[in-house]
Amino acid sequence: MLKLQRFLLLCIAVLGVVPVGADTTVFVNVNIVPMTTEVVLSGQTVIVARGKIANIGPVESVPIPEDAKIVDGTDRFLMPGLAEMHAHVTGTRPAEIDRLFTLFVANGITTIRGMLGQYSHLDLRARLEAGEVFGPRFVTSGPSLNGRSVSSAADAARQVREQHAAGYDFIKVHPGLTAEEFAALAATANELGMPYAGHVPVAAGVREALRSHMATIDHLDGYFVALLPPDSHGSGGFGGFFDVMLARELDSEKIAALAAATAMAGTWNVPTQVLVEQMVDGTSVTDLRNRSEMRYVPESTVNDWVIAKERQLAERGFDPETAALAIDLRRRLILALHDSGAGLLLGSDAPQIFNVPGFSAHRELDVLVAAGLTPYEALQTGTSAVAKFLGSNTGVVAVGKEADLILLDANPLEDIRNSRRIHGVMLRGQWLPASELEQRLAAYLTRDDEI
Repeated sequence: MLKLQRFLLLCIAVLGVVPVGADTTVFVNVNIVPMTTEVVLSGQTVIVARGKIANIGPVESVPIPEDAKIVDGTDRFLMPGLAEMHAHVTGTRPAEIDRLFTLFVANGITTIRGMLGQYSHLDLRARLEAGEVFGPRFVTSGPSLNGRSVSSAADAARQVREQHAAGYDFIKVHPGLTAEEFAALAATANELGMPYAGHVPVAAGVREALRSHMATIDHLDGYFVALLPPDSHGSGGFGGFFDVMLARELDSEKIAALAAATAMAGTWNVPTQVLVEQMVDGTSVTDLRNRSEMRYVPESTVNDWVIAKERQLAERGFDPETAALAIDLRRRLILALHDSGAGLLLGSDAPQIFNVPGFSAHRELDVLVAAGLTPYEALQTGTSAVAKFLGSNTGVVAVGKEADLILLDANPLEDIRNSRRIHGVMLRGQWLPASELEQRLAAYLTRDDEI
């Protein structure tokens, strides 16, 4: 019977696509966290019509349209939907895609940036916007440019032009490019107004990435190498996972200047700090395996993640104390980037090792606060900062904005962990209460745990 119920739920999740902007929805007597400033507006009515916020005002002065859907906002908090700015769309079958997108949306992720695109993603992006597929807004790269896919500087330029013509949103940079290939990629992309983002090729380095105005550097890639003193031997050539084993050799006095250079260049960072910490910190694989969100991940995938972490910790040259120092230095770098005015964007690299889509974005928010950001500043990285970076009409609660919203049962400005207390999500103006989100999630349980 349980298997039959899950099968029926899966059919509903895959086939029961929600229409865009079908009705007028009104949040009554709600507390608004607008993300335009660090304030809570209490006792408000918010009217959503045709997928956008049509009116906001005090509950006693805003009339409720007839036949509107009413959502009681009493003692609840309405904020913009979050973005996962380092995501991967890993499947092609409808059920695989729906599982991924359900996990994102159920956690309040209403926009994702796909960091390893393919041709099918162009059609998927269009179908999402048309409401034909359930899921978040989708910003996608094309196939990555890397040491294997690029054969020369001319080839790098050619591929950038082809991806621009095809309509991808940005170019994904992966490791292995030569300095000449990266320079050709950057020059061509800048000429076309095509953002490029991702890893920093070793042959180029962070300062060259900044000089050429790379849109985002992900994982803080290359920053540790840039912080090495001139006479460093680079741990004998062993840097480890994102160079964490270089930590003892870094000149931390250079962090402020490098952060200021990043701000001046206009390059944003997507730290994916939770990915790095989970891979190299002392959290046991048993604790990671037993996290509640792992019930939505196939056991074989969890086993692969366990093996990956065990392999990392057992790698020759790995030192737990150096890894702990690296975590601290990366957190100091994140705070320095923020304090210097360099843009930070929320991203966790989901679904990657122990990063379950949606859930991991909230873990990244926790880490950003641990690094020294306030809850408001951390939330900005997934809301208003994303809107500024993308130039989108989302990211704040204001009249005329797209109605991608989260209704929470507690104030996230008081405790960042309250961002997980989701009472419901509005996606493109369509209200999805927690009960419906839980039903969608239930279709993808891999264990018999209670939700």
